[in-house]
Amino acid sequence: MSAGIRNVFRDWEGLDREFQQIQETHRVYMQKLDDVSKLQLSFAADIKRHGKNQKDLSRLMEKWVSRKGLSEEDAKKVDMIKSQMKEWPRALLEMEAFLPKKNGLYLSLVLGSVNVNLPSKSSKGAYKDEYEQFKLYVTVVLLVLASLCLFALSYRFVDALLNFLLVWFYCTLTIRESILISNGSRIKGWWVVHHYVATFLSGVMLTCSCRTPCFLQFLQYYYQSGCLYRLRALGQRHNLDLTVEGFQSWMWRGLTFLLPFLFFGHVSSVRNHPSAVSVAAVCFVLLFLGNFSTTLAVVRHKLQSQKKPKSP
Repeated sequence: MSAGIRNVFRDWEGLDREFQQIQETHRVYMQKLDDVSKLQLSFAADIKRHGKNQKDLSRLMEKWVSRKGLSEEDAKKVDMIKSQMKEWPRALLEMEAFLPKKNGLYLSLVLGSVNVNLPSKSSKGAYKDEYEQFKLYVTVVLLVLASLCLFALSYRFVDALLNFLLVWFYCTLTIRESILISNGSRIKGWWVVHHYVATFLSGVMLTCSCRTPCFLQFLQYYYQSGCLYRLRALGQRHNLDLTVEGFQSWMWRGLTFLLPFLFFGHVSSVRNHPSAVSVAAVCFVLLFLGNFSTTLAVVRHKLQSQKKPKSP
């Protein structure tokens, strides 16, 4: 046996041992995952049971305290128990943040029943940092594109691209913020509502009905050019003809696709003003009221906190 083939066999034996080790590691890994899944179910049941028992004990204590028949020593112990029990719900909530739980309505509609709870504090912090970086980078891109629309590129395509990016940006923010809330982040209610309203507003601006005639003209052009091309190919129309006169049975197939759009466009053109402007105005008013009231509330809270005497 040559030395070269012996080296090949030796390398294969090493790879075979390495593969066996990887298989064993995979078996242990799957076993640990199964153990973790069982532990999560048991842990969640313990937390739920403890919360129920805590409520029962609180009601029982209130019942005995209301009778006013406690000694001074018992009253002190009851106060000590109450002070301890006040800290339990917050601690249990922090523990529960690391357990899988059912998604809310929005996440269920978008992602289904997939588990979005991150397993460790480091992964939660990393996801929050990534969320902040995403906001910063996309905001810079949107600012540049908005400046181009304002000063340089006054085209409908660029404007539609900007509004499309805004819809995508705010939709992504609402999903990411819902995941952060599910993982224990405290996000102000108006902050989330603001992004939902901004998503709707960007969608209204993107689908503004003032461009309906252009869309209908495109469909009509596509239909008539197709009919003319076929008629010219059959030798029934001159090359310089621009419109189709008369009707043949094979034209009905394309017309059935075109008619719903035509009827919708003609009916919508009866209105004297586009409703998108009014809807956008209402959205801007909502954003103003929410932002202004939230800013006033923050300033008021800061002023009140400064007036409080500092503890020595």
